[in-house]
Parts: sequence; structure tokens; C-alpha cells
Amino acid sequence: MRIAFFVNSIESETPAYTTTALALAAVQRGHSVVYVEPGDFILRPDDGLAVSVAVLPDASYKTSDRLHAALKDAAKQKKTLAISDIDIVFLRNDPSLDATDRPWAANAGVMFGRLAAARGAIVVNDPDGLGQAQSKLYLQSFPEAVRPATLISRSITEIRAFIDKHSKGCIVKPLQGSGGKNVFHIATPTDSNLNQIFEAASGDGYLIAQVYIPEAKAGDVRLFLMNGLPLVRDGNYAAFRRLPAKGDVRSNIHAAGTARKVKVTGTMLDIAEMVRPKLINDGMFLVGLDIVGDKLLEINVFTPGGLTRLAVMYKTDFATSVIIALEEKRTLRQAYGTAMTNSRLATL
Repeated sequence: MRIAFFVNSIESETPAYTTTALALAAVQRGHSVVYVEPGDFILRPDDGLAVSVAVLPDASYKTSDRLHAALKDAAKQKKTLAISDIDIVFLRNDPSLDATDRPWAANAGVMFGRLAAARGAIVVNDPDGLGQAQSKLYLQSFPEAVRPATLISRSITEIRAFIDKHSKGCIVKPLQGSGGKNVFHIATPTDSNLNQIFEAASGDGYLIAQVYIPEAKAGDVRLFLMNGLPLVRDGNYAAFRRLPAKGDVRSNIHAAGTARKVKVTGTMLDIAEMVRPKLINDGMFLVGLDIVGDKLLEINVFTPGGLTRLAVMYKTDFATSVIIALEEKRTLRQAYGTAMTNSRLATL
């Protein structure tokens, strides 16, 4: 089958990215892989959808580095394909990276993903579900039991009042965005830097004020779910603990955090089970849950990363499990055609 990976830009991809690991696993299982960028879609006057793609040459790539090098070369000479020539469109872009400098690109995956799904391609995660999840407000649609107490507002008065009620402190961060940008820990309501924090964080729009969970000092746990269930291979869960750098509240790996093996607990599995029904309903094929203590801090549905790191930690090829799941979806599509909706097939 042919799999198209939709990314922010081919130039910004790296050998260590999860998308690269998925592409490598797909090629090694005999599939054709192409890459798509936000400006590559073409909707023609006859309503036909085409896409300009970087085609990975057929080769027996042994490492992500070799595949990445081949991708860079392929991007120099793209080819145009009808969407009917693509079996799977895997949306793997982070809209927040394009929101400021290329706002037209931020929603391209969702918009054209819907068109691709309507024309028979299997699109994961489901674009309608992703449309609901384009801000951290998505977390508020999950059961209250798994979420820390949260206020979302642009009113400094409201946020101050919220902070006053929580003696353990709060986290303040933008509603939009990702990667740990402008995330602040406010220890007390009398924090002398409060005004500067509000000014820095509110520049991105609405603010989230979230009660601080003391267990966050030990970092958070990223747990992958696939088809609504914890991703498990060879007896290992696809999960790791992200430890913040000294003096930093953020656990994000590219914000100087580090990763360690973690034992998945019953509490983590209970959280996964609690969010499973909605993730399935929304067509969220592959997601990353970020867990601290008994609470869910975020759900990464666009670009959950870490499979390359997990492969090294546990000597387990989780990426291959993801590709096998996509193979099964293609078999179902061939059997049922469009009688089965994309959102249902995405998590079946």
C-alpha cells in the first residue's frame, strides 16, 4: 500500500522523529512512502483531489539516517499523484508551529484531510476529530475525574482569584501552542513575577491556569494509545517518563527534559480507560497521554513523539505495530468500502 505522511515541512524532519521511524517501518514492510507538506494539495475544477509528494525511492533502508537522506533528495523533485493513488494519509503536523508565520498552513491537514477521506483515503487521525483538538481546550471535553482543576480566561482578575484558591501553586500557559513554550509555575499568589508572566503568556491569546500537581517534580509520563488502547509490543508498554531539567517546570524533551523507562501503573491504565471512549468516538488512532500522578495534563493527538526513543529503551519496535494496524485498516476498507466511516475505521 502507499502511505502519505503529512508534515509541517520536510526540511524540518529529522532521523530521530517518530514520523521517520514510522516511515522506516512501512518501507521495511514493503510499502510505498511519500511525504506531503501543507502547500501540496490541489483541488481541480472537476472536484478531483491531487497532491504533490516527495516519493521515497524503493530501497532496503536499514537506518533512519539513510531514509532521511533519501527523503531530502526526493523533496527536490516532487511528483503529483491523484488522492486515489494513496491508501493512507497519516496527519503528522503540529498546527501551532505554523500558526504565527504561516497561518494558512496550520489548518491545511484538517481541511484537505477531510477531502481525502471523502474520496476514499483512510486518514488518521480522523480530520474531524483533529478539528476539535486544535487547542488545549480539547482536554476539557474529557471526564472531570482525570483532569486537574483548570480555569481558561484572558481576565487577569479571574486568574488571580483562581491562584488565590490553590495554596500548592498553579501552572499558567497559553491555550494555544505546544512544546512547553511560555509555561510557568506560580508558587504563590504573591509571586513577584506574576505581571510579567501574564504578559508573556497572554500574548498568545487565552490562558490556562491549572492547579499544580506536586508529583510534577518527578516529571510526567507519556503513554501511547493506539486504537484507544495502550500500545503494547513484546510485553512492553510504549511509555516513558519525561524528567524536567533542573529548575524547569517543563518535561518536554526538546525543552531540555530527559527520558527514562517507566513502570506503567494501574492508575495510568485507569486514566487510559477513562478517555478511551471519546478518543475512539473522535477517530484518534495514535495519541500520547501526558500523565502526572492521577491526572491527565495533555493529550497530544497531532504529533505524539517518542517512538524512536522507546525503541532504544525497550529494544522494541513499536513503529512496526503502528504500521501493522494501518495494514489491517486497509484490509477493512477493501472489504467494506465507504460503508464504514473514516472516523470509525481510524480506531477499529
